[in-house]
Amino acid sequence: DWVLDREQMTGKCSMSGTEFSVALSPFLGLIGLAPGAPGTHRTAPPYRTGGNIDCKELVKGSSLFLPIEVDGAMLSFGDGHALQGDGENSGTAIECPMDHVELTVVLHEEMTLRMPKAKTPAGWVTFGFDEDLNEAAATALDEMVGLIQTFHSVSKTQATALASVAVDLHITQIVNGVKGVHALLPHGAIR
Repeated sequence: DWVLDREQMTGKCSMSGTEFSVALSPFLGLIGLAPGAPGTHRTAPPYRTGGNIDCKELVKGSSLFLPIEVDGAMLSFGDGHALQGDGENSGTAIECPMDHVELTVVLHEEMTLRMPKAKTPAGWVTFGFDEDLNEAAATALDEMVGLIQTFHSVSKTQATALASVAVDLHITQIVNGVKGVHALLPHGAIR
């Protein structure tokens, strides 16, 4: 059980008589659009249209870009987290209600996306989701290589070489039915 202090942006808990404190970094674990496949879709697993991405990089000041597969897009969001480590390895973070969330929705008609990507305070982020962690990592990296190609007008081979020295792969999550990997290219890492 965590006691959250919004003024100090800390969380505190006691375990076996010892008190622990952590710095909070709130974000929404769920931001997504409806998938285009027919049927009913749970929000728990992330899809290529977003969903329960659970990426701690998607904090205030981030822009998340999602592919639209259905008319009206059908935006869903929620699953407030006060703090979470990469991987959400115990199946939960410090879950918290969020009384006030500000989102700005912009339709980028000229943008074509295969997977979600984001511009965050930490840098550019691309995602991969799959039951196989290697496939999720390959998708996240392939998406980042494409972004580097676009940003720097280089070949795929050159972009891959740049990614190898400038991009970090993080395990976004190992819960929710599929594995998530996000590739992070810090701002200014490639000049």
